[in-house]
Amino acid sequence: MPNELDPIVGEWYKNLDDEQTFEVVAVDEDEGTVEIQYFDGEIEEIDLESWYELNLESIEPPEDWSGPFDDLERDDLGYTDMSMHPDEWSNPLDELDRE
Repeated sequence: MPNELDPIVGEWYKNLDDEQTFEVVAVDEDEGTVEIQYFDGEIEEIDLESWYELNLESIEPPEDWSGPFDDLERDDLGYTDMSMHPDEWSNPLDELDRE
């Protein structure tokens, strides 16, 4: 089933035939190609004619953006329990010698 969605860089789409989600990362109108990156990180280039033959729907970006980055550690995500809280902060002026 042909689609009428134009490929827009930064937008996410879902292929309704195989349930895969991907982001458009580049469009080269001179060459007639669309470069997409699947959630797992795989990159594929397809021609514009093939793009319009895909059974697609536009979707919101996934909440878990770390899919393509399989080598990330938990600390890299910024959600660790090791973060400082305002009550642990000190005033840098407290360290000055006031004479």
